[in-house]
Formats: sequence, structure tokens, C-alpha cells
Amino acid sequence: MIPLAERLRPTFLEDFIGQPHLVAQGAVLRKMIESNNVSSFILWGPPGVGKTTLAKIIANTLDRPFYSLSAVSSGVKEVRDVIEKNRANRLFSTARPILFIDEIHRFSKSQQDALLSAVEDGTITLIGATTENPSFEVISPLLSRCHVYILKSLGVDELKLLLKRAIDKDVYLKTLQFSILETDALFRFSGGDARKLLNILELIVSQTVPGATICIDNRSVTDCLQENLSFYDKGGEMHYDIISAFIKSLRGSDPNGAIYWLGRMLSGGEDPLFIARRMVILAAEDIGLANPNALLIANACFDGIHKIGMPEGRLLLSEAALYLSTSPKSNSAIEAIDGAAALVLETGDLPVPLHLRNAPTKLMKELGYAKGYKYAHSFTGNFVDQEFLPEKISGTKIYQPGNNPREMELAKNLSKLWKKYRYDLDVK
Repeated sequence: MIPLAERLRPTFLEDFIGQPHLVAQGAVLRKMIESNNVSSFILWGPPGVGKTTLAKIIANTLDRPFYSLSAVSSGVKEVRDVIEKNRANRLFSTARPILFIDEIHRFSKSQQDALLSAVEDGTITLIGATTENPSFEVISPLLSRCHVYILKSLGVDELKLLLKRAIDKDVYLKTLQFSILETDALFRFSGGDARKLLNILELIVSQTVPGATICIDNRSVTDCLQENLSFYDKGGEMHYDIISAFIKSLRGSDPNGAIYWLGRMLSGGEDPLFIARRMVILAAEDIGLANPNALLIANACFDGIHKIGMPEGRLLLSEAALYLSTSPKSNSAIEAIDGAAALVLETGDLPVPLHLRNAPTKLMKELGYAKGYKYAHSFTGNFVDQEFLPEKISGTKIYQPGNNPREMELAKNLSKLWKKYRYDLDVK
């Protein structure tokens, strides 16, 4: 049987649930559709909020040829095939085709480059869908040719409407008896994801004895999902629980826990770039100056996955996870920047000392800008003692070296340079 989420996929805008800022009367996408003048755009939002459905509705409403590619399974060849086919047909068709690319953030630079000329000359109208920030994942030339529209997770009222529609309208579900006592757990596990809600509903139905009333309450939903641990979804509660367990295993220096949770995520279909991005953050936040190479390893993993994708990318993720989990740890970098932010909040915008200011004009020099600045490289050891903080907070120590061999060496060196900060006495 066709999955419930697919059976209930709307084909007209009037049946679409959610995203009123885009599709309500007078909203930008509705006006675009009503004017029959659709330009290329990218839909950015979490899973299950209607990105694919909106693209299909637009093509259906405007009666445009519709091509759908997934960045997971398609490459440059498939993109070029669609483009060349439609370039050949331009003389015989006035309707500009729509090329929908799901998970466009997974396309490499060369794959995205292949779209540029076709978007620019109007051979196709591109609709991209992404769960990741397009500013980071889509190349600038392509991004400049597309509008970006942000989709939001569905709210409780929208999930209630979707649940009611499924039970009342679906050809199969409307033949069954339901007893809906509580929906808190159902909506919580759905996480604002329409597809997830319908998948959970379908799972509950499949676990109920034929002919019996299907009871939906908090306990039955929770029990059903706990019995089906493989029911992993990239946008739901388990997604956040498992990535949390993974990060805490890395931070806690347990390679066994880290590699287990990594395996769980990959088996569940988690986006490898999401995992790699979190490891880059951890390398700076939890390892930092205890082992600066950790950030290089994590970033190389992220870049490598961009280039080679999956399934080979799992090797990069495994190596990086094991390296990070076995590395010495320090959170001095995040404590330093958080301390600086708190100090700024407390003291406000203190003036930059005159000797640290730039003096590109004669007037600025006459006003004393840059006067008294000492160029470090002109002194022995490339260091000279001078003040680099505003006068009001002069002598404030913000960076505190962590308790690890490398930062202890840094503390010894800093204590020789900066007597006033007493780094040698404050090493943890």
C-alpha cells in the first residue's frame, strides 16, 4: 500500500496545511502562482513541512512540466540530461519546466555549477529544497539567482488539522475506529513534521489488532515508538536525543559510545554533513587549545564529505569521531569568548585607546590616534608590554588556560610575558 503521507499529499494549494506566511491570500508564493510568473527559488526548512509538496502544487497549478531529482541519488549527468532535453524542446513549448532538486545542499560545487546557465537563461525554473542554511551550502552564483523562502515547523493547531484530515479523509483510515484521548506525545514525537506525524499514526495502526479500536494516548504512542527503536527520524525528538548522546560521548572521551551513536545515526539515514558540522563545533568548544589539530581533522572531515559523499563518507566520520573522542579536552576557548561577551554586556562600548586606533589621515594623527603604539616586531622576542584593553578594564584577565599539557605550556609562556595576569599561579 502507498504510505499514508503520500496518499494524503495535497495537489492543490487550498488543501496545503501550514506556511501561511508563504501561501495565505496575499502571501508571496500565492501571488507568484496566481500571476503565473514563478522565478527560481529555494525552500529552506526542517523535514516534513511541505517543501516537495509545494513544488508539486506549483507545477500542477501552472500546468508546467515537472522534473524531480534527489541530490542523494542524482549527479551532474542527470541534471544535464534534463537541461539538454528542455533546451531541445524550447522551440515547441512555451511552458518553462520546473526542475525540483530535493536536498540541494548535498550537491557538490560542480553539480551546482551545472545548473547556473540553465537558470540564468530561463531554460528551467529551479526549485531547490534544503534543510541546511543555503548561505553555507549553496554556491554564491546560484544563490544570487534564486529567492530563498523559509518554511517553519508545523504548530499544534496545524498538526491537529492534519490528524483529523488523515482519519476523516484517507480511504483506509476512515474505515477504522479511533479513540483519541491524548495527543501530547504524538505531537511531541512528531516535532512539527507532518510526515513524521503520519508515519507514527501509520505505525500505531499497524500495531493494533485488526478490528479493535485504535487508541491514541500518550502512553500508547510512547510504548509503540519504544518498541520500534529503528523508527529514527532526522527531524524528531530521537534525532536530538541521539546527536546529544553522540556529542556527550565525544566530550566524555568514550570512543565506544561515540562510534555506537554514530552508527545509530548513519543507520537511521542522518545527514552526514549535520554530524560533521557538529564535530567541527565540538572540536573548538570541547577540545580547543588542548589539541588544535582536532579542529583541522573535524574540518577536513566536513570538507571531505562534501567532496565524496556517502557511503564512503562514513569512513571520514568514523576516523574523526575516534580522534575527537580520544583527544585531550579543554573548554577554555568558549569560556574566554563567553567571558568577553559578559564583560562587554557589563561595561558597554568602551572607547578604543588612542594608541590602538588607526590613523590614516593627518587630522587623526594630530588628534593623537596611534600615538605611542609600540610595534611588537621591533622589540626583542617580538613582544613589548603595552595595554590592549580599554582603560576602564585594564588588567582584566579573560583567557584562563585549561588543565592540559599544551595549555600549561602556554600559561608558562604567558606568565613570562604578562606579569600582571599571573597566569603561572592560576593554571587549573
